[in-house]
Amino acid sequence: MTPPRDRFLPPGDGAGHYRDFGAATPILRAAALALGAALLLAACGGGEVRRPAPTAGAVVPARDWPVVAPRDPAAANAVLMRAIGLVGTPYTYGGNTPEGGFDCSGLVNFVFRDMLDLRLPRSSRDLATYQGPRISPEQLAAADLVFFGSGNQVTHVGIYVGEGRFVHAPSTGGTVRLDHLDGSYWKRHYSGARRVLQ
Repeated sequence: MTPPRDRFLPPGDGAGHYRDFGAATPILRAAALALGAALLLAACGGGEVRRPAPTAGAVVPARDWPVVAPRDPAAANAVLMRAIGLVGTPYTYGGNTPEGGFDCSGLVNFVFRDMLDLRLPRSSRDLATYQGPRISPEQLAAADLVFFGSGNQVTHVGIYVGEGRFVHAPSTGGTVRLDHLDGSYWKRHYSGARRVLQ
């Protein structure tokens, strides 16, 4: 059913597709103003502002992460920008290129080789014994390597980016992503860190 033409604004004024509500317009404006005023007053009602409870699986940082300046800020920044730029790349066991995907040590190797022409050991276990001092969590600086495993067995590696976060290629079916060292799994399996940039 087509509405009568006299119920529309005249064509040519750019608004021909809007209805003309005639006498109802002042009533609608008054109702809209009253509703707006009520919403503003309700928002200014005071009282304590409550934040929503964290959703299941949300990471709530359990500690403050000190900012430790890397010895070579330009090199560390190059590593971080490249690593973060690879977030979303698919995980591939044995992978070591953006086109073919990455596993954890393949990601580390690619980033350090691509940005700094630094050749590192290929496995997370070998990276954990690589030259450079072991670092306590409070002394982590950008581009340090963080390791995970159980017992004395290192099985995973990532690149620390700051504020307790690291970039890594987690597992089959996943993608390169950012995670927090205070995440439940990572906190339980953290096994140490090494400083590669000297």
